[in-house]
Amino acid sequence: MNKTCSLSFLLLLLFHHLTAAKAAIGVSIGTGGVGVGVGIGVGNGGGGSDNGANSPGPSGSSSVPKHDNSYTALQAWKSAITDDPLKILDTWVGPDVCSYKGIFCSNSPQDATTSSTVAGIDLNHANLQGTIVKELSLLSDMNLLHLNSNRFTGTLPDTFKDLVSLEELDLSNNQLSGPFPTVTLYMPNLIYLDLRFNSFSGTLPEQLFNNNLDAIFLNNNQFGGEIPQSLGNSPASVINLANNKLSGNMPISFGIIGSNSKLREILFLNNKITGCIPQGLGIFTEMQVLDLSFNSLMGHLPDTISCLQDIEVLNLAHNKLSGELSDVICSLRSLVNLTVAYNFFSGFSQQCSRLFNVGFDFSDNCIPGRNMQRPQPECSVIPGGSLSCLRIPTPKPIACISLAASLNSMHTDHSSSSP
Repeated sequence: MNKTCSLSFLLLLLFHHLTAAKAAIGVSIGTGGVGVGVGIGVGNGGGGSDNGANSPGPSGSSSVPKHDNSYTALQAWKSAITDDPLKILDTWVGPDVCSYKGIFCSNSPQDATTSSTVAGIDLNHANLQGTIVKELSLLSDMNLLHLNSNRFTGTLPDTFKDLVSLEELDLSNNQLSGPFPTVTLYMPNLIYLDLRFNSFSGTLPEQLFNNNLDAIFLNNNQFGGEIPQSLGNSPASVINLANNKLSGNMPISFGIIGSNSKLREILFLNNKITGCIPQGLGIFTEMQVLDLSFNSLMGHLPDTISCLQDIEVLNLAHNKLSGELSDVICSLRSLVNLTVAYNFFSGFSQQCSRLFNVGFDFSDNCIPGRNMQRPQPECSVIPGGSLSCLRIPTPKPIACISLAASLNSMHTDHSSSSP
């Protein structure tokens, strides 16, 4: 929040040096490796108003612009908020909506010579209780809507499809529920979607990963069913599906069809995913974090993981994986943390020993002569021993540059020959 406040103050200073802008100003900051976007709209963003709810602006003055739609939208929302412990809405009085706390304004992108318009709403950590009303769709010039850490219930109104300028939507850490809010799929400029820590349920729509989203945070909900086959089509740099109830196999086309080289982080941990790790996973050569832990994945690791030369954190713990950890995995140049605990691996190469000092957890496997391994009876029957993972033959050593084209070609041939 300190970073957000500092940035907001800086933008306010810059605002006085700008000429009439044709578009609302938005700034995104990537923090850490997770790519969390923070957008700040330029405007007054706070301060109360002495005007009554129906008081006109000063005669002959344009300092208080008329925002008929914005005033209607925000007053309707104010009426739907049942608890405001921080008294934020006490500033939401009068027609000058740009003076409302948490509201940021900029010149209208349609006509810079007219009054300013609402460009963003930032009410993070406001602890508001209530619902999200349909009238907010009147704010068609809004670029960002940040509402994380409140107590909003219900779901998103279908009218939100009219928010054609919205780029960032953060609804995390609320009490929202119902199926995936498909209205978000019809916001043409949305690039940042954060729905984590709510109670959304049901399946994920296929279209989700076909949209032009750069960040998708859906973790800590109740989503279930299989992961859509379109997963590999997403242009996102970060996808977090952790702590849901997703089941079935990982899409076999993941990393093959519509492969996305931008993907930096993807988290599947703590779901109910079964089957094999797709061979196409190695195509994501710029990936830095891969977490598949706490699922029911089986079989051997694909050799194509050796193409993940930028991977720093690889967590495969608490699955049913087997085989040996080879040099091609433990020699990944950027790897600083490899966790394979609570699987059924039967050994690892000498190269893996170099990771002992930086982070290599291989406890509770079936590795002879090593401490903290499973009791021998548990290792007598390997889960998924009869499982046949689809593996397209690849040359040794693997030519990572040509891997994508090879897998795509052979996968297409396989698909066309299937009944």
